Amino acid sequence: MRYGILGPLQVASVTGDGAVGAGRDRVVLATLLLHAGRAVSLDRLVESLWDQDPPATARGQVHSAVSRLRRLLASVGAADALVTTAAGYLIQLAGDDDLDAAVFDRLVTQARAAADAGALHDARRLFREALALWRGPVLADVQSRAVRRDATALTERRSTALEDCLEVELRLGLERDLIGELTGLVQQHPLRERLRAQLMLALYRAGRQAEALVAYRQARDVFTEELGIEPGPELQELHRRILGADAALAPERPPGDDRPPPVHCLPRPVTDFTGRAESVDGLLAAASVAGQAPVIQLIDGMAGSGKTALAVHVAHLLAREHPDAQLFIDLYGHGERQPLEPAAALVTLLRQLGVPSERIPPELEQRQALWRTELARRRAVVVLDNAASTAQVAPLLPAAAGTIALVTSRRRLLGLDGVRPRSLPVLAAAEALELLGRVVGAGRVAAEPEAAAEVARRCGYLPLALRLAGARLVHRPGWTVAHLAERLSDDRPLLPELAAEDRTVAGAFGLSYEPLAPPHRRMFRLLGLFPGGWVEEAGAAALADVSVATARDLLADLVDRHLVEEPTAGRFRLHDLMREYAASLAAADPAGEAAALERLFNYYVHAAAVAAATLETPSSRRDIVLDPSRRPELLSDPARLGAAWLDVQRPNLTPMVHAAVDRGLYRHAWQLARVSGRFFFTRGYRDDLLATHYRALEASPTLGDGPAASLYNYVAAAHFRAGAYQEALQAVQAAVELRRKSGDPVTLMSARTNLGLVYALLGDLEQAARIYEENLAAARARGPLSSINFALHAMATLMWLKGRYPEALHYHRRHLILSCELGSPRDISLALGNIGQVRLKLGHLGPAGRLLRAALPIKRRVGNHYGVAETLNDLAVLLRLEGDLGQSLRLHREALDGVRTVGDRHGECLVLIDFAATSLAAGDIKAAQDLYGEALEIAERGGYRMRRADAHDGMARCLAAEDPPAARRHWESALVLYREIGLPQQAAVEDHLRRLDAGGRMDP
Repeated sequence: MRYGILGPLQVASVTGDGAVGAGRDRVVLATLLLHAGRAVSLDRLVESLWDQDPPATARGQVHSAVSRLRRLLASVGAADALVTTAAGYLIQLAGDDDLDAAVFDRLVTQARAAADAGALHDARRLFREALALWRGPVLADVQSRAVRRDATALTERRSTALEDCLEVELRLGLERDLIGELTGLVQQHPLRERLRAQLMLALYRAGRQAEALVAYRQARDVFTEELGIEPGPELQELHRRILGADAALAPERPPGDDRPPPVHCLPRPVTDFTGRAESVDGLLAAASVAGQAPVIQLIDGMAGSGKTALAVHVAHLLAREHPDAQLFIDLYGHGERQPLEPAAALVTLLRQLGVPSERIPPELEQRQALWRTELARRRAVVVLDNAASTAQVAPLLPAAAGTIALVTSRRRLLGLDGVRPRSLPVLAAAEALELLGRVVGAGRVAAEPEAAAEVARRCGYLPLALRLAGARLVHRPGWTVAHLAERLSDDRPLLPELAAEDRTVAGAFGLSYEPLAPPHRRMFRLLGLFPGGWVEEAGAAALADVSVATARDLLADLVDRHLVEEPTAGRFRLHDLMREYAASLAAADPAGEAAALERLFNYYVHAAAVAAATLETPSSRRDIVLDPSRRPELLSDPARLGAAWLDVQRPNLTPMVHAAVDRGLYRHAWQLARVSGRFFFTRGYRDDLLATHYRALEASPTLGDGPAASLYNYVAAAHFRAGAYQEALQAVQAAVELRRKSGDPVTLMSARTNLGLVYALLGDLEQAARIYEENLAAARARGPLSSINFALHAMATLMWLKGRYPEALHYHRRHLILSCELGSPRDISLALGNIGQVRLKLGHLGPAGRLLRAALPIKRRVGNHYGVAETLNDLAVLLRLEGDLGQSLRLHREALDGVRTVGDRHGECLVLIDFAATSLAAGDIKAAQDLYGEALEIAERGGYRMRRADAHDGMARCLAAEDPPAARRHWESALVLYREIGLPQQAAVEDHLRRLDAGGRMDP
């Protein structure tokens, strides 16, 4: 070839390459070669050189370029090639091989003719020869807009020829070799639909169906984002056929293949199959692993979870790699019909393979041998749907490599050796919404996203429920999604709404329930009554009145049948719809239902009492009086119960109390609320405490004064901890009234002590002092040691608040002695910590540190989370006074996290004030101001007068050096509060104000 334009411009001869010099000469020659054999006008050449802005000498310059080109062509043996005509100039080719572009066109024409004639190998060779002529972009080194424009048609011819070549190679079955090339081409030319279709087909034929579908999704994203349109109908049709595993997409069999004719017995795939990407990918990946054994995949799950749809979907995707047979049989493991016997199932499968009836032997073993022999001749995928048991399905499993069996069942087939089960969960929330959109129309779901999400939630994300709910919407165009969501609301039965003709969710559940043995049925029904989120083995045993061992066995069987879930070892739950179904069955026996719930609540009351025992103090235990005759035998080994049990059971306790009130079991309701109350209080679960105690108080008219007073006392404590002092005052006053009516002086003293504490922190120290002094005198006169101890602690706290530290130390020491006598670790830790606090205030740093460090591990052991935070804060203050500011700040942060975790607003205020003082000592005035400001805000909102005064005092210290007027305002506010309350801090504030008056400025 003499001329080359399929890449950089090239002129050659037998003697070597001819160099085209000036840029203008290259443009002129390139233009002439693009139109070889046709005249190019002078105007067209001018345009190629200068576009729309030629110089006055343009025509002369073109003539000069033509002259130079003639000399060049003469040097390579083509003196007569450049011809002048009346119309302009043209390049005259001496033969068909002179120009590479002409050779390309000729080879492509020959290749297409060979392809049309069925000579695919010749066509492929010719196409590849033509494509090999390309050395790069057309005339890549010629800089001319007109040349670039004229080259576009030639570039398009190459693209089309390449696609034609790839089409031939796909017909030849070379898809595995083409995937890499096609992937790169699609990246280079993202808008060429034919290339994308060829990539999808190559992936599909190579057994990479999931990737083929991903390739379509990527194409759709590109077209919608770049052009705002959907892919063309051909690409959409190919996507549909790949989804349906269209057998026509497979290449023709090569000559000489004597395998039996293909068999296609799969059901129609679900057209709106949604989600399950992880399961689909996992099944396809398992199927792709070559080996010497068949691939057996077990898909199990609850009724309505979409096991069959998944198996059929995957089987269609596997059809390309297993083209000889795609088989399906329903084994009726769970249905109105009796499960299919293996011998009968083998007859059906053999007939699907085309085996005549007369060839099928009568004995099971011989049928099994024939079945495996027939499969050994085929690359087959078999769906064994709705299996009842291992015994039913084992004889049907293939034995030859290259065969895949997908087994679905509502129960775990534990007897199948070497099978990796895949338990199918409900859909993810996003998948459920997508499925609902496919059923009812994506537009309706998009228009009401919140209502659609509620429908999906109420359907429990179960595919069957979503389809049935969606079907109601489809057939009622006047309904909105919100209308459907209202019909599926939480306050009405859901299962009656999930029905379409003879298909119902309840019916599907019934097919799993009916085959159960009577003990399993009873356990399943009663589990529907459980009020909490999940139940442990002992709770299930209490419901069913069986031993824990029996309950464990029954639950294990129900889990294997996917009627019950076990998300965590030892914790069992029912899907929401399954729970409603079970409860509806239990309601048929009202007496049995009531007895089961009473056993359950009785178990929880006694178990919680045992678990919370270490959290109670000697005085608080007086409220807990349980009938020992009602102690369930399940608690014969209480060692396993402790505060950790309450932590685990916390999500169940509140719904349990609510359910007890709803059922009229008021004694159980108040007892469970009370025995859980100490746990809720010490762990800082204020919302749980209030929810259980207020609900139990609804039954107070039937409880008597004592139980109601106890509940009010804990309500007051919860409000007090959160700084809601007015609410705390109302609750504790109610408790005092009820205690007074009950005539029990000991519990009355306890309630009055709490009342005094509320008054104290509201700043009414005198009222608190009167109550405490009366209580201590009464306790000494006739109270038990626990009452005296409680009164001593209260008096010590009051003395500490008033700044009378020696007297506080006296009462705290007596509190410690009596706590040791009573053997109360909780009270001992409180006394040690409180003595440490007082010694800290007195400046006795060494003893204070030893006491605080002794109290901390005991508080941690008894679960006093607030006490731990309090002691950490005291240790931080100690470290500040000892000069270790870095460690002090770290402990303050830890203490602050602790009080915030338990929701103690007053404690948070105290820690913030001490944290600010340490920050100020460290020289971080800005941090100190922020902390004091946060403490002041909490104190003002909560009505903590003493803490307000402390925060004002701290803010004044921060501002004293830089802004004396602002510091004065804060100290004046603090002084008013200290004087009103009667605290000794007023003297120090007065001194600060005098110093401000004297000097105007002072250091913090």
